[in-house]
Amino acid sequence: MLRYALTRLLSLSLSLIAASIAIFAAIEVIPGDPAAYMLGLNAAPETVAALRDELGLSGSVWARYLDWASGLATGDFGISYTYRVPVADLVAQRLAVSLPLAAYALALSTAIALPVGLWAAARRGRGADLGIMAATQLGIAVPNFWFAMLLVLVFAVKLRWVSAGGFPGWEAGLGPGIKALTLPAVALALPQAAILARVMRSALIETLGQDYIRSARAKGLSRAQALRRHAFRNALIPVLTILGLQFSFLLAGAIIIENVFFLPGLGRLIFQAITQRDLIVVESVVMLLVFAVILVTFLVDLAYAAVDPRLRRR
Repeated sequence: MLRYALTRLLSLSLSLIAASIAIFAAIEVIPGDPAAYMLGLNAAPETVAALRDELGLSGSVWARYLDWASGLATGDFGISYTYRVPVADLVAQRLAVSLPLAAYALALSTAIALPVGLWAAARRGRGADLGIMAATQLGIAVPNFWFAMLLVLVFAVKLRWVSAGGFPGWEAGLGPGIKALTLPAVALALPQAAILARVMRSALIETLGQDYIRSARAKGLSRAQALRRHAFRNALIPVLTILGLQFSFLLAGAIIIENVFFLPGLGRLIFQAITQRDLIVVESVVMLLVFAVILVTFLVDLAYAAVDPRLRRR
């Protein structure tokens, strides 16, 4: 298991290096000069040049990449061009919202999807299964931003159970913070739960034709009992894949939801940094999200090996 983990860690480390080069190169080809953007169209060339020197934009491309990459390795993400504060401080503030939101949404989607998928697989072809499949198809088809606005209309505007948006900060207490994140988490979780439930159902149904399931049924177990006791673990491999992808999506892809609910998260930070041409923030946050995806992939690979020991020998 240790050798398998080290092999996967080396592979993912190389992916991280390649991603850093690709991200830096992509940001470099974006037209426009951040210094000129900050000073305005009428700024004198010498003033723009001085600001470029101050922001560290006047060196060679490779020198700036190595400086940026070495800073990332030590936790120094640089200074924001717009806010004039360390990028690491901005990211830490926004992660305090985005990370709990992603975890909350993932917990909701998992709590909904796994029992629903198991129930649908146990009743394959019956009315309950057809109803669940129709509901999950609707959940996949409906855009989450439209669903988010519907939740605001019903629970914030009509019923007035929660506020329409904003975040009070964790210093206001755990209860108010969780309450502010509930509607955004539900808006993110339900479409993901629909996908996960369908994957869970398909994986469980696929196991029904396996010899060990037929043996269990021959011993007197019902389909539902055989699925719960014997098939569930083997069906977890595709489910773990989707869970890993979903967490990465929920952390990195909540830009629209954070803007709908006015949440000060990473997605909103990226949106603001792009509009303000704060390239150091864009580079650092995107790299952080790539690292999160790679880390989740590594953890999912370890979970694969724990669920199916045969994978450790590959």
